[in-house]
Amino acid sequence: MIPENRIPTHPGEILLEEFLLPLEITKAKLAKHIGVPAQSINDLTRGKRSVTPETAWLLAQAFGTTPEFWINLQTTYDLVVHQPKKHISRLQRAFA
Repeated sequence: MIPENRIPTHPGEILLEEFLLPLEITKAKLAKHIGVPAQSINDLTRGKRSVTPETAWLLAQAFGTTPEFWINLQTTYDLVVHQPKKHISRLQRAFA
């Protein structure tokens, strides 16, 4: 369910607050463990980068979650942030 009164939490913030900090794992250690540049993890936790399908798989393996968990967080965030401001009326069947 998409929150109606707030922007959903970015998956990078969840990564930081719910996984890295409680487990006392640095961003650099995670990056090295999953084989990505440290800047990628830093950008993700700062909300400057999105979770890609590949990253979702890597995070899922590292933390014992599912890739769907990470992709769903990203999708929910993206749908709210990129919602168009204009309303488009529904198409109707054209009668000849």
